[in-house]
Amino acid sequence: MARIGVLALQGDVSEHVQALERAAAGKAQVVGVRKPGQIEECQALVLPGGESTTICRQLQSSGLTEELKAAALSGKPILATCAGLVLISQEVEGDNKVRPLGLMDIKISRNAFGPQRESFEADLQVKGLNRPYRAVFIRAPAICEVGREVEVLARVGEAVVAARQKNLLALAFHPELTEDARIHQIFLKMLEA
Repeated sequence: MARIGVLALQGDVSEHVQALERAAAGKAQVVGVRKPGQIEECQALVLPGGESTTICRQLQSSGLTEELKAAALSGKPILATCAGLVLISQEVEGDNKVRPLGLMDIKISRNAFGPQRESFEADLQVKGLNRPYRAVFIRAPAICEVGREVEVLARVGEAVVAARQKNLLALAFHPELTEDARIHQIFLKMLEA
């Protein structure tokens, strides 16, 4: 049985755990990751939404930063949502508060869609899905530049809101806040590759 870790330092941890458990239907064990050594025990990892500067600081203080980088470079599937997307990026446009991990060849605009009060939902055409996906955006970032190896999966207007580069699946929205399990199922299929 696959073991999937959800970075449990801050953010939508329990929501991702529950969404993954529903999507996996008993075929995966989902655990919170809080301390060194736990990432190595997992076959895949989720970096949830939350407050990116806080998560960045907690990653450093917990000693998980290098383990996370090593997991990504080893090819472990990683799902990064909202703040997680900011963390895995190469660069954050006009912002020096967050030092991204540089795992994915993308440039991010933090809070691209405005403050929390301007949160919204949108029907997305997501590459690989046969019908629109209703996505929840909360103080969301957007991908403003993608590298050559990055596949764009969905947009809101001109803004890229879902992308994939090898084992990294990055989303500006929160799939854990809907009953639609298709995004988590895409992530689970990455374990089979």
